[in-house]
Amino acid sequence: MRNALTFLSVVALAALLTSGCAGPEAKLGRGMSNFAEVARMGELRQSVEETAVFESPDAGYTVGFVRGFDRSVERTGVGLFEIITFPFPPYRPILSRPVYPDNYTPGLISDSMFDTDTYVGMSGGDVAPFVPGSRFKVFDNN
Repeated sequence: MRNALTFLSVVALAALLTSGCAGPEAKLGRGMSNFAEVARMGELRQSVEETAVFESPDAGYTVGFVRGFDRSVERTGVGLFEIITFPFPPYRPILSRPVYPDNYTPGLISDSMFDTDTYVGMSGGDVAPFVPGSRFKVFDNN
């Protein structure tokens, strides 16, 4: 009886902390996105681009790289922290949304899940957004 009561109280506490609000879900999703910064390299690319434009091209490849690497490590650490602590408040973001270089805004992957005209044989979107430097889009009318 005592084991069943302990088990039920743990289940009730877990249900109370993880259900009923969107805060934990948003915090976990934000943490996973920030943790993937090492693979995405958005901060690194943005820092190199901004430093090259606003300071000098030489500084973009040196100072911008170091600045972007530091920001990527920071974003990855914050992501790991948010993944570990997602059931516990506060749920407000520590960092802003993921960043991309100013010359590129990603779209949806060209896939039948997102494309509405696949039955006709026409679809659009990014062809390979997961490849760094890919800017090729199919049927981009914007």
